[in-house]
Amino acid sequence: MDSPGGFALTIVMLVLIVFVVIVLVRSVRIVPQARAGVVERLGKYQRTLNPGLTLLIPFVDRLLPLLDLREQVVSFPPQPVITEDNLVVSIDTVVYFQVTDPRAATYEIANYIQAVEQLTTTTLRNVVGGLNLEEALTSRDQINGQLRGVLDEATGRWGIRVSRVELKAIDPPHSIQDSMEKQMRAERDRRAAILTAEGTKQSAILTAEGQRQAAILKAEGDAKAAILRADGESQAIQKVFDAIHKGNPDQKLLAYQYLQTLPKLAEGSSNKLWIIPSEVGEALKGIGNALGGTNPDPRSGDLFGPSEDTEKQPQP
Repeated sequence: MDSPGGFALTIVMLVLIVFVVIVLVRSVRIVPQARAGVVERLGKYQRTLNPGLTLLIPFVDRLLPLLDLREQVVSFPPQPVITEDNLVVSIDTVVYFQVTDPRAATYEIANYIQAVEQLTTTTLRNVVGGLNLEEALTSRDQINGQLRGVLDEATGRWGIRVSRVELKAIDPPHSIQDSMEKQMRAERDRRAAILTAEGTKQSAILTAEGQRQAAILKAEGDAKAAILRADGESQAIQKVFDAIHKGNPDQKLLAYQYLQTLPKLAEGSSNKLWIIPSEVGEALKGIGNALGGTNPDPRSGDLFGPSEDTEKQPQP
């Protein structure tokens, strides 16, 4: 058996080992990246620990909870705000902030997140209280800028920098929402009616313009066709006239061709009445004289022979 002295020595050694382990644990601290720690020595601020390994004096130095130096996002619950036109709207806000001075964030304010929330609420009521509902709904950038300026100025002495403030939602009362929806629906219907009328107007204008251009082109085509037909007929007549003069026809041939041309005048479907010219009789007389061997009297000026009136005149 071990002696009582040896057992007591073992206990003392175990106690010393435990004490050394506790001292080492309390002396050595590792601060992670983007974190910061405030060290108090005998209850008084001593220094701020940066990321890395550091040593403390056991039972003399005390390390407070580490602070997060990264940018933080806090979403606050909806806050009722009264606008200038006495309407209560519910506004959700989101604040982006970052701890820049761990010492000030620890000693200048008890709870900086709660302080930022309350300051945001009061500032929001002051800013929105000077705007009506329509301005509050359409001036989010202006409200965000004013909130950020006030919060950044107030939280600067707390060691906090407010980088951004956003209005997540602005909810007016349900009755106002119904009225706004009706107004927007009426406005959309009005715009749709205007666009429809404009489309109909443009369509009618384009149709009329197209018809006018088509009529102009058709008239120009008809005019050119008529001119070409007239030119063709003129050239045909001129060629026939030249051919006749070159052939030197006699009176018998001309009378015969005249009689052959007359039936062609009635070939058209629109000719309901055919009037026989007075020259037909003279033509027939000329043909009869030609067949009978009688020559026309050149002194009478008749192409088909002397007329009856000339034959009956008494000779001197």
